[in-house]
Formats: sequence, structure tokens, C-alpha cells
Amino acid sequence: MDRVVFIPIVVRNVSVKISNKHILIHRPNELSIQWAQRIVQHYAADARVFDVNVRSVDIGTSTRLRVDVCHDAVEAVPSQWFVKTPSLAIKPRLITALPRFLHKEIKFYRSLSAHVPLKLPRILAAESLLCQGSTLVMSDLTENNFRPGLVSDALSVDQAGQVIRQLAKLHGHYWNKPNLLQTYRWLNGMSYQIENAMGTMMAYPLMRQGLRLAGGLVSTMLSQPALTYAANRRRYKHLLNSESRTLVHYDCHPGNLFWEGKEPGFLDWQLVRMGEGVGDVAYFLATALEPELRRKHEKTLLSQYVNQLAMAGVPELNEDRIFNRYQMHLTYPFEAMLVTLAIGDMMQKDANLELIKRATAAVEDHDSFARLIN
Repeated sequence: MDRVVFIPIVVRNVSVKISNKHILIHRPNELSIQWAQRIVQHYAADARVFDVNVRSVDIGTSTRLRVDVCHDAVEAVPSQWFVKTPSLAIKPRLITALPRFLHKEIKFYRSLSAHVPLKLPRILAAESLLCQGSTLVMSDLTENNFRPGLVSDALSVDQAGQVIRQLAKLHGHYWNKPNLLQTYRWLNGMSYQIENAMGTMMAYPLMRQGLRLAGGLVSTMLSQPALTYAANRRRYKHLLNSESRTLVHYDCHPGNLFWEGKEPGFLDWQLVRMGEGVGDVAYFLATALEPELRRKHEKTLLSQYVNQLAMAGVPELNEDRIFNRYQMHLTYPFEAMLVTLAIGDMMQKDANLELIKRATAAVEDHDSFARLIN
């Protein structure tokens, strides 16, 4: 059976893994004192848990629980926890269960996180068992005075520059390393293949439904190119993955960031894979910046990205070529946000519509579908 069980403590990029088991939960009412005790005692053997209180439940692509745990080992274990389980909403659960997105995120934290040159959350425990589910437990961001991002946040140019620099660090670190896929086959393994197959099969009806629900946010002139893209998605996704590859987040919108002062950290690694780094940049700029701000600064931010890659040791890149790839990759955030709307219950609707508005403006500004399709 496919089991992933661990508790890593990440300190200065060194991961110490301690075996753990029996922490799977499926519903908030399963968060008991006994459940929390099993986690706390891995950090302090004689510790006692006195109470567990669920402060909030947020249901989207996953179920996210914020939990207060009263215990007597506060120097070793935080008291505020953030718990992720598969979504309790039916449609998101159906979409995410087969490719096992949360299981993939657990694999990322277990296998790769200690070497990733980014700020990441502290993971307390995780378990994933085939056909039984997955549970990921991390320190609540507020425990360390981090500020969680919101999906609809509109970032400043300075904040965008900080994120671009961090993405360049990530991409430069893993640039053109084919051995990475040999070592971590799961990155583009079964989960990735199932996701691509499902995406291709459902692309056209979901795009059509998303366009209908988005209404006036997407111009009629954009509808037919979007549907053409959806009908030929497999070919276009292959084209968008045909140049230099690296480790990519693949879901880099404002809600998957957190902030320590001016420095961003990165959350939600369920879609991590090997792909084109500029795709992360396109996804981020299309969703995180108001259109006027993006139009004014995107070329400068792309130049910063290329310069940072060079500082990370990436061979000289053609900046015009990178910009051209950026323009084509803007089709993906547009697709992702419309599909999210079409499925429903995956993201707060007002935030979803705001990101559709931003991504639509980016695609229209760059005639992205025409660049990709032609």
C-alpha cells in the first residue's frame, strides 16, 4: 500500500524526519485530544494535550482547518495549527481525488522541501494512505507572525519584484536538471499524467461553462480562441512545456503566498512539477497585479527575472524569447481561473471573478491565444 508517514522539522534547510502514524482525519470532528497527543508527543515525549478547538473551517480545493491546541510543550510545538485534508465539497473532491493532489504536496514536503531555496511553512506532521486519504498538519502562519496572503490581494510592484526574485532563485536552482525527474519520478508521474488526462478530457465543456458564468468579464472576441485552445489542449500544453525546464510551483497566485515583512513565502505545493519557469512568472503576474500596474511594469519584472536567473548560474538567455514564452503562458492562468469557476466551490467566488478579470486583461493585452495557436 502507498503510505507516506513523517514529521519533518526544517531548520536551516536540514530536514529531520520522525516516523508517525494514525493521524489521518476526514472531518473536523475527528480533531480530538488523542489525535493531537500523537503529534505533540513526537516532539516532547512527556507532553500532555488538554484541549483542541477548531477555530475555522474553509472548504475549497481542500478542507483547511485552523486549530488551537492547548498543551504543555509550548517550547517545542506551536499551539496554533493549520490542517489540510481532502475537500468536503463534492465537486472539488472528485476533481482532486484521482490525481491525489494533497498526497503530492506531502511528497514535496517529505522529499524536496529541505533543499528548496524558498521560505516555506513549518510542517508538523503528515500522512497519506492510498484509498484512505491524506492529512497535512503545519504551524499556523500567524504563530510566527507571518501574514497569509488572500486570493484577491492586489500586490504592489515592490511585492511583485520580491516574488519574482524568489521564483528566479527556485528556477535557477533546478534549471535543466534531468536527473531531478529520475530521482523524484513522482513530480511528473502518475498524479501529473492523470491530471493532464482529466484536464484534456474536460477542457472544452469546462471552458464553455466558465465563459458562460464569467459573462461580461470575458469579451466575445476571446471566447472562440479560448474554446479552440480547449479543444486542442493536449497539443498546446505540450508546446507550453517544450523548452528549458525546472521545478515549478504551477499555482502561484496571491492566496498561495505568505509574508514575513517584505519577504514572501510559498504555500500549497499540490501541483508542483517540472515545467517552464516563465510559466510561474506568467501565472503570478496575471493574477497578482492590477492590469494597469502589470502593463506598466511587466517587462521590467521579466528583465529582473532573467537577471536573477543569470546570477543563479543559468546560461545566457534571450530576453525577447523569454518574453514571447511569457505571452503564450498567460493562457494557462486564464484557463485555470475559468475552469475553477466552472467547477464551483473551489475558490471564493468574488475572488475567482477578480482573478478572471486580471487574467483576461493579460491575455487580451498580449493576444496570447493567437500567439500560441498560430
